[in-house]
Amino acid sequence: RQIQCPSLLFPTLSVYNIVMNLVDTHCHLDDSAFDADRDEVLRHCHELGVDRIVVPAVTRGGWDALLNLCEQRPELAPALGLHPVYIEQHQQVDLDRLAQYLENPAVVAVGEIGLDFLIDNPNKEKQEQFFDAQLDLAKQADLPVILHVRKAHDRVLGFLRKKHLKGGIAHAFNGSLEQARHYINLGFKLGFGGMLTYERSSKLRRLAKELPLDSIVLETDSPDLTV
Repeated sequence: RQIQCPSLLFPTLSVYNIVMNLVDTHCHLDDSAFDADRDEVLRHCHELGVDRIVVPAVTRGGWDALLNLCEQRPELAPALGLHPVYIEQHQQVDLDRLAQYLENPAVVAVGEIGLDFLIDNPNKEKQEQFFDAQLDLAKQADLPVILHVRKAHDRVLGFLRKKHLKGGIAHAFNGSLEQARHYINLGFKLGFGGMLTYERSSKLRRLAKELPLDSIVLETDSPDLTV
């Protein structure tokens, strides 16, 4: 497994001696894949100028360990939510618990939440129920949201238009330019990572070039995506 940091997306910066303080807006450092070398990964990130890393949750069972990890490492910022891919694991009581956990001032966002209609036999009704409820919790807590969206951008945008949220990030954005502009108008940033470097990602690179620079944030989604 590669040690992944967002600065690796721009290796030429060192040629120009540009010093940047970077933020990885989406990295699952609480994942067991990092158990063997988490400290080494963080050390390497610091060396490359990555000073802040947002760590999003995916299930209720991981919240306590994620918060504990972030308490130990001040460069890590926790986000808590219920991921749509694991929708069958989530229970109604998890939403009640999430409301309580969001009272923790260390939590910087509600996430990773959203809709994923690409998975096999998606339970769209339950996904939308939990997504809608978590958007309401984000609004109550005055927190931004971190979105996971696949094959459901228009549906997600429909929910967002009704909520008037604080904004957030559309993680691993892969929608159209028109959809990107709708997210931006709603106060969202668009997350781009290592997929931009893939030879087959010409459409994604064209999209990124069309967007205003201040609408783009960097992410690794490590260890799920590679640079």
